[in-house]
Amino acid sequence: MSDEISEMAKTPLVHPDLTMADVSGDIIKPMERFPSPLWFLAFVIAFAMLGAGGFTVVNQLEKGIGILGLNHPVGWGVYITNFVFWIGIGHAGTLISAILFLLRQRWRTSINRSAEAMTLFAVVTAMLFPLMHLGRPWFAFWLFPYPNERSLWVNFRSPLMWDVFAVTTYGLISLMFWYQGLLPDLATIRDRAGNKLRKLIFGKLSLGWTGSHRNWNHYEKSYLLFAGLATPLVLSVHSVVATDFAVSLLPGWHTTIFPPYFVAGAIFSGFAMVMTLIIIMRKAFKMENYITINHLELMNKIILLTSLFVGYSYLTEIFTAWYSGNQFEQFTFLNRAFGPYAIVYWLMVTCNVIIPQLFWSKKIRRSVPIMFIISIFVNVGMWCERFNIIVTSLHRDFLPSAWGMYTPTAFDWGMTIGSFGLFFTLFLLFVRLFPTISIAEIKGVLIRPFVGAKQSG
Repeated sequence: MSDEISEMAKTPLVHPDLTMADVSGDIIKPMERFPSPLWFLAFVIAFAMLGAGGFTVVNQLEKGIGILGLNHPVGWGVYITNFVFWIGIGHAGTLISAILFLLRQRWRTSINRSAEAMTLFAVVTAMLFPLMHLGRPWFAFWLFPYPNERSLWVNFRSPLMWDVFAVTTYGLISLMFWYQGLLPDLATIRDRAGNKLRKLIFGKLSLGWTGSHRNWNHYEKSYLLFAGLATPLVLSVHSVVATDFAVSLLPGWHTTIFPPYFVAGAIFSGFAMVMTLIIIMRKAFKMENYITINHLELMNKIILLTSLFVGYSYLTEIFTAWYSGNQFEQFTFLNRAFGPYAIVYWLMVTCNVIIPQLFWSKKIRRSVPIMFIISIFVNVGMWCERFNIIVTSLHRDFLPSAWGMYTPTAFDWGMTIGSFGLFFTLFLLFVRLFPTISIAEIKGVLIRPFVGAKQSG
């Protein structure tokens, strides 16, 4: 194992023949040329999916939340499933940017920009669901504490209020962290701009960046500060979401393992989504020299590790239910595995625990088509996990007389499709308007690892 680590440490992070000029030109090229037909096709599909979500929103505002499949006892359904899913997707970006930065993992430089953008878009998408789940979203401002003439104040004892502050703080810090990392690259685009309008726009966005020693000194200090602020947020925001469930008395939710279990699952699904996106981006923009097979292999190792954490959490939940002797807890887990939603449970186990074990093989870890397929399976499995936790715990609780089935309607699925449309529409716009790889950080790893590499440009 030590020999493998030593060998990877000597492996170039990017292609060794690249020059400084190559880095700037290759990364900015997608922004400077006309979009390809493939990009237009992807954008049309994503925008059509977003339109399906917009249609659902209009119908819900007109007819009310009754158009969804929610009932008694299942008051939370696909909307909250999607909320927890998208918050989890947003974890990988801050993890790659903040924690791996603090641990001085230099391989993050090729993927951190796309992962940070993915975090922002996932948080925006996630916040849509609790907003629409209110039923009267125009009253959402009641969730924020501020002096008002109605003498109303929010209930800070409610775990749902904790979500408002945790997710909002996470989104703001992630936005500032992402934008600060863009500053040197925005100045590079400004200096290469061929027309006045482009130069003016990126000149304003770059905040007067000149690349001086003073600029870099302030940049590095503040970047380290943001990384330090973002690191606890990675662990806290999904722990708070998990606490929504854990503080209840409902069998299947009332368990102390939920916060670390949700964090591990969030990192697991987040890395899988990053994998899905950067494999497509790597091929579409010919970025193989910057996002190498070594980067993908390292990400696959993290997916394998977090898959083991998630599998261990599943076993711990089952053991705790059995060892507790609580008949309600025991019934909940038997119902998950063998009840009417059993297919969702076994799909979750297959996608999250069994399929990722293929990554024990180095050949599979370095096979792009196979890792792409596995990353999709992982995200399917993680969506099923959130559905499994929410719906199967609610639909059969303490009293058989209160049992009921939850069947999502076309509007539930329309909103789900729309959320993916919103996410991919924002990401496609991002790859056209901003550099998808950090130019400044790639130049940083270009200098030190390679002796004799060309440094012109």
